[in-house]
Amino acid sequence: MSNHKQDRRFKIAHREALIGLALAFIHFIWWYGFAYGFGSQPVEEYTYIFGFPAWFFYSCIVGFIVIVILLTILVYTVFKDVPLDEEGDDTE
Repeated sequence: MSNHKQDRRFKIAHREALIGLALAFIHFIWWYGFAYGFGSQPVEEYTYIFGFPAWFFYSCIVGFIVIVILLTILVYTVFKDVPLDEEGDDTE
């Protein structure tokens, strides 16, 4: 078990898992804020964008696009390619 704590792959995996959880939390806060912020008013007062209520457009459509862009940036700049085979294993 102590070998796992010394292996750099586990440190990288834990860091990337925390980044993934943070991104999921950001997405939820974005969705919740726009859905219940704009969506809490009476239906008669809704504004529409491309035929969608503004709360839906910003929470679901724009939110999805923003999260995909953030995830793409993170994958290319922060996440690392880690070999999954055992270090020092010379058998092929």
